Amino acid sequence: MPIKKQTKKQKSDKLDKPRCGLCGSTTKKLMKTQCCNNWVCDDEDKYVLFSYARNSCSRNHRRFTLCGLHYNEEHKGDWRKCKKCIKCLSHEMEMYVWYGTNEYNFVKLDNPPKYKPTHCYRCGQIIVLSDGGYSSLCDAYFCENCEITDEEREKIIEDYEKENNE
Repeated sequence: MPIKKQTKKQKSDKLDKPRCGLCGSTTKKLMKTQCCNNWVCDDEDKYVLFSYARNSCSRNHRRFTLCGLHYNEEHKGDWRKCKKCIKCLSHEMEMYVWYGTNEYNFVKLDNPPKYKPTHCYRCGQIIVLSDGGYSSLCDAYFCENCEITDEEREKIIEDYEKENNE
């Protein structure tokens, strides 16, 4: 059976059809983002609450980017130059960088700031905050293998209150 060639009109229609700026789909229902007016899959209804799945283009952009944070916090101007966004995440610069450079962005942050890796309070293992699998109390982080003791809890809270009440 011979393969039919596409006409110029069919090729043009394909190129003109909007596509998701994140996954590239032209077949799913699409919408424009509120934050930056880019085409994205209108798929948030597919997300299962508390599943922590990353299968929704619209949800991923809204929840896991500086563009989404900037819009949701009602900051003014360009998110890439926003001092308020930096301040919102200054305690976790690692997350600021991830929110600005991950695959859920249409435009990525140029020259992201350097940051020190996060370490487990108890064992010292590096924790990648964007991957999850940790717990935190005040400024202390614990990997998924280390449980916080009552003594550690009291000391961490006491140190935190001293540092933040002076």
